Amino acid sequence: MTVDTKDAAARPSTRRDAPGGARTSTGIKRRFNAKTALTLLAFLAPAAIFVGIFTYYPMISGSQMAFRNWNLNDLSDTSWVGFGNFQSLFDAPEFWGIVRNTVIWVVGSLIPQVVIGFAVALFLKRRFRMRGAYQAMIFFPWAVSGFLIGMLFRWMFNAEFGVVNDLLMKAGLIDSPIPWLAEPGFAMTAIIIANIWYGVTFFAIMILAALQSVSDEMYEAAALDGAGKVRTFFNITLPSIATTLALTILLRVIWIFNFPDIIFAMTGGGPADQTHIITTYMIKITQEGDYGKASALGLIVVVTLMLFAAFYLMAVRPGKAQR
Repeated sequence: MTVDTKDAAARPSTRRDAPGGARTSTGIKRRFNAKTALTLLAFLAPAAIFVGIFTYYPMISGSQMAFRNWNLNDLSDTSWVGFGNFQSLFDAPEFWGIVRNTVIWVVGSLIPQVVIGFAVALFLKRRFRMRGAYQAMIFFPWAVSGFLIGMLFRWMFNAEFGVVNDLLMKAGLIDSPIPWLAEPGFAMTAIIIANIWYGVTFFAIMILAALQSVSDEMYEAAALDGAGKVRTFFNITLPSIATTLALTILLRVIWIFNFPDIIFAMTGGGPADQTHIITTYMIKITQEGDYGKASALGLIVVVTLMLFAAFYLMAVRPGKAQR
């Protein structure tokens, strides 16, 4: 008896080789039974327990401190004060100046990082000799501690023997050394420059990965249609990586907002607390022992970033970028 191989190949196999009698043929889903669920739960449980103990429990425990009079200098009274800690923060004369510094810190760092990182990614996408060596040198700063970067730039911006003043004076751009870290305006500029240098790498890595996923056929079709570089960039490159770019910006905003390393290493929040941002100010309050007020400020940070992320994602709608 002969068998039609075409008909045999067309018919899906119904072998029950998988546990629980699940069909293993292509296009047929496995049955999700209790044994599979318990296996997945067993694998996920250690990670869930770890995150719960070391992330969510401290967060919840610390949150209740925001509504108590919790000061390490006097633990005899930890009474419930409601929103008293929040009111004390809002009434503090330096608070709104610190909020302004935070906005300047985030915006002043983010925009140059996006522009320079995009330019670096476009440069590295091109094929040239020793491209791998250039990529390694550009990506290396991201592997270095932010505090160490701050110490390096603190030396570079030193008023007496810093390399920045030395180069500017040799170039004839200034006549006398600039007190970069002693003047509020100069100090904020210095820490933002340091953060830009540190964060460009992150955008370069993420954007380069997105650019390499764009099909070459799209660029070839655009070239055949006579599209120039500018038109190709705005009509093909940007729409193709819009989702990655939007999410990268969101992640970087959150990172910069919660990044006190460089500021503490370079200025410690000075001079006269003029370079403090919200997170460095929170650490300062913690060092003073007022954990209740510091917890209240931490809750403000969490709520602010959650609201920003929600409105940002609704505004950019990265899911529609590729439709």
